Amino acid sequence: MTNPNSNQSAARGRLYVIAAPSGAGKTSLVKALLERRPGLRLSVSHTTRKPRPTEVEGREYFFVSVDEFKALAAGQEFLEHAQVFDNHYGTGRARVEADLAAGRSVILEIDWQGARQVRASLPQCVTIFILPPSRDALEKRLRERRTESDAAIKRRLRDAVGDMSHWKEFDYVVVNDDFARALEDLTRIVDSRGEQLRADRPALTPLIAELLA
Repeated sequence: MTNPNSNQSAARGRLYVIAAPSGAGKTSLVKALLERRPGLRLSVSHTTRKPRPTEVEGREYFFVSVDEFKALAAGQEFLEHAQVFDNHYGTGRARVEADLAAGRSVILEIDWQGARQVRASLPQCVTIFILPPSRDALEKRLRERRTESDAAIKRRLRDAVGDMSHWKEFDYVVVNDDFARALEDLTRIVDSRGEQLRADRPALTPLIAELLA
């Protein structure tokens, strides 16, 4: 079998869209996946939010003003874009399409709204949703960040339920209970070995009921 992540100009790269509620561990999992599979390319999004102390321009995001963002959106420069909480996020179209055409597989780390837009434009993409093992675990992870006020955390927890309700729209679901196991599951999906991780598997039913209750 041909490795979908091999850097072959003759074959088009694959686009992996990874989404999750805030606090589910998506960013950490994607970072670890990129270390395991260096042939994957992470798409760097544009955002209007302020950079966090450890973030670097062009590495985590391209940080732009609201006016700059709106100009890019008006020029149809985004493959997808959405407002999340009080900020705007968007994926530059040209860079992603150039990478795929050159045979490089790309990861988009976005929210469910963006994933829906990408599916409409590029239906051949592979979509993955990451869930926490419980609502308590989600709250604990958000508080451990120590980057937001208590009111902001409470709002994120409320909105997370709405985010998680869209899990059925994705091809695969990874539950981030044990980090090493979740990373292995994510790796299996990008290596085309993730059939047991399909979103429609019955084993997810009790967890979904608890998360959305």
